[in-house]
Order: sequence, then C-alpha cells, then structure tokens
Amino acid sequence: MKKKYTDRVIAPSLLAADFSRVGEEVTRAINAGGDWLHLDVMDGHFVDNISFGPAMIQAIHETNDVFLDVHLMISRPDHYLPCYVAAGADCITVHVEADHDVTDTLQRIRRAGCLAGLALNPATPFSDVVPYLDKIDLLLCMTVVPGFGGQPFMEDVMEKVKAAADYRRENNLSYHIEVDGGIGVETAAISAKAGANVMVAGSTTFGAKDMAAAVQGIREA
Repeated sequence: MKKKYTDRVIAPSLLAADFSRVGEEVTRAINAGGDWLHLDVMDGHFVDNISFGPAMIQAIHETNDVFLDVHLMISRPDHYLPCYVAAGADCITVHVEADHDVTDTLQRIRRAGCLAGLALNPATPFSDVVPYLDKIDLLLCMTVVPGFGGQPFMEDVMEKVKAAADYRRENNLSYHIEVDGGIGVETAAISAKAGANVMVAGSTTFGAKDMAAAVQGIREA
C-alpha cells in the first residue's frame, strides 16, 4: 500500500482506540476506509506517556491486512529498531531529537525494506531536519506536543509544513508530509492547503459514532 505523496492518506491512530477490544477497533478502522493504521510507541522517557511495544504491532500485523505506520517516540530508536522491523512495521518514523545517529538509523530502516520516516516536534526548527530530507520517505510534523492524545492543533506548525513542501518541490524529492495532533475536518483542510497529505487522526476517527463518515470527511476536507 505504498502511496504517492500526492495521494491523500488517512491514518487512524490506535492511541485513541478502546484498548479493551483492540482487534475489533483495528477492523473498524480498516472497514471505515482508513488507509494506514498509525501506531504511537511511547517509552515513558522520550515522552511522558507509555503506550505499547512490538508485541502489539506484531499481533496487529499477523491478524490484519493494513499498512502499519509506526511512530517511535522513544529515546533510542536505533537500539530497538530490529524489534519493530520484525514485528511487521511498514513505515518506521523516528525523531530527529532522539539520541541516535539519524542518518544511520534512516539507512537501516530502508535496508530492512520499510519506509523511513523522520519526525520533528513543534518546538524543533525545520532546519534540523533539512540534512536528512533526501534520505526519507515521510516527514512527520507534530501538530501537538507528543505524548498524549486530545490536544489542540497548533496552527503555527503549518509554516514547517509549507517549508517542507517547498523544499520537496525545489529539490525534486518525493517524501510524504504527515501531520499528527488535533486533526479533524477543519484542521485537515488547513494542513492540506499547507502541503500535508498524510492525516493522522485519533479521537476524530475512533471517537466518532460513524467512523466511515469521519474518515471520508477528513479525506475530502
């Protein structure tokens, strides 16, 4: 399910699902039209919260046919990378702020046959990711402070999205631009106008009474 960066991709975020019935929730996201499933891995160190690890991702991989967009909000993504490759991740995104050799980690992700993603936090300047933009398949611009769901969308991050889209065009690159945090119909439209094409949505998808309608609304925003 490798999509072009010109395609709109909706990635429901499992973090907002009902963890007491994860299997049903994943099926619901797929049936609602979600293109990817976004999986936030948090270690309680790089971010304050703790979510889940490779065992959860492997269970989803083995029981569902869906593209797994794995976001590693962890301090040592280089150390734990083999676990997530083995678990069945399709795209692995690491943070530029984490403690690792970014270039080496991105190269290892690609050599493993996964798409390589790079994330930056709202406080991180766009210039910090520029040296790596020719080495990635996806750039994740966090539109909230990472670690917890349900935060309001930070519209000032759109300047980074615009800069990423401009840089991609000027340098003939083809990475996806993903936004994560506070994404609904209105903010998806703002993000798309700035140049983003992958929309991670948690509470607005899993929390909706009609998830299919919610996914379609974000797709058409």
